[in-house]
Amino acid sequence: MVSIANIALGIKLAWSARFWLLAGWLLILMVSFVVMAAQFSGRQPATLALDVGLSFIRLSLAIFIALLVQELISKEFERRYYLYSLSYPFNRGELIFGRLIASFIIVSIVLVCAAFLLQVSVVVIEQGYAQSRPVSLGLSYWLTIGFLAVDLLVVTVVAIFLAVLAKTPGFVLIGTLGFTLVARSFSSILALLGGDNIVVDNPDQYQSSLSMVSLFLPDLGSLDVRQIALYNDLSFLPSTWPWTLTTVLVYVIVILSLTVWVFNRRRFN
Repeated sequence: MVSIANIALGIKLAWSARFWLLAGWLLILMVSFVVMAAQFSGRQPATLALDVGLSFIRLSLAIFIALLVQELISKEFERRYYLYSLSYPFNRGELIFGRLIASFIIVSIVLVCAAFLLQVSVVVIEQGYAQSRPVSLGLSYWLTIGFLAVDLLVVTVVAIFLAVLAKTPGFVLIGTLGFTLVARSFSSILALLGGDNIVVDNPDQYQSSLSMVSLFLPDLGSLDVRQIALYNDLSFLPSTWPWTLTTVLVYVIVILSLTVWVFNRRRFN
């Protein structure tokens, strides 16, 4: 069982590293991009603003997670803070779980704050122009945020695994962003290759390669269900969402178990 002291230590380290300041700047940038995006659409300003805001949150929080895990785990190894952390009455597995919970609590707080700010921004933008098909900022919107939270949980777990595995902190940022890009996009590329053969000369070759990727990576692209909020229609929610959530959560358990196994066998000089 993870102790409260372990989780509090992770949150304290993040606070000392001024991640609250980084989160504040991300929220300011998000509102700025949302307001500017609305100016480029004369007929659907709220839809475009919401779309840009959700895209910004997905991208910026993936970077935020990588930097956060770098601080809480990678730099702890680099600065030998683990000599202090491991002096607490808990084992290495509990340390990993504590860092994971602390990281996800921080990310969830930033996500909720960003979601509220985006919601308020879109409401204000809607006042200037009545769309023929208004966006949904109720159940569909928060359902979209919930799926995004699961996406960010996977990114956090993978980032922690890379931090335990890597020898240099910089690899965590590069590896996490690379994983996020591939896991979020490969299913869309497969659908594109299957639907239009004029995209490439030999689509079957690319499809077989990308199908191999799906054996090792979760389909995070299917967790992006923003259409239900953008078009205020729950029919855009994929019928396979229970299976998608199940496979993603199983992937989280597998990677987390592998992380603990690797960390328990890691030798410190």
